[in-house]
Amino acid sequence: MKVQKNLLHFGHGVYDRDTYSLLKIKKGEIFDSKILSISKSEYGIPGEIKGTIENDKKIGNIYKNTEFGIYGKLEENTNLKGINKMKIASRNEVEIGSAYILCSLKNGEVEKYNINIESMDLENYTNNRSMKIKIDDEELLKKTGGIICGMSGCPIIQNNKVIGVVTNVLVNNSEYGYGVFADLMIKEMIKK
Repeated sequence: MKVQKNLLHFGHGVYDRDTYSLLKIKKGEIFDSKILSISKSEYGIPGEIKGTIENDKKIGNIYKNTEFGIYGKLEENTNLKGINKMKIASRNEVEIGSAYILCSLKNGEVEKYNINIESMDLENYTNNRSMKIKIDDEELLKKTGGIICGMSGCPIIQNNKVIGVVTNVLVNNSEYGYGVFADLMIKEMIKK
């Protein structure tokens, strides 16, 4: 499957806070950001990454908002430090067991954090909860308490391929959450 370069995906759509309905977005802009603070998750309260737009520097455009995420295209000259091109795995290549996520918790730094794929739903073509994941990385647990708001879209890597992205946290136990298969994201991206 051929995928256009410089495309951007975020693990779930953007919803109206009051009506909980998916916002209809015809276009939008993507900006470079700066992390201001991180609050850790606690039982029943998801933590979050707080940030702001950095220098009003536009780095791309958004063209679609779906149940499976926001899709956009980065400007040709955008340099994402610490991010390298990787192959995308089909759901049939995903295995229960060890994997890692790429996440930025410090400005300008992308780090690897160990996770475990606990379970998968290979028949899931309808929502963004394709696999249940558990954060195993002690360093990440110390920093965030687990999955926090703002980590959606963090790539999940296994066997040197992108298998999906983080989408949701289990609020009552933030060490656990969900990810969506990469092939679902690609299918939605090319859909008219």
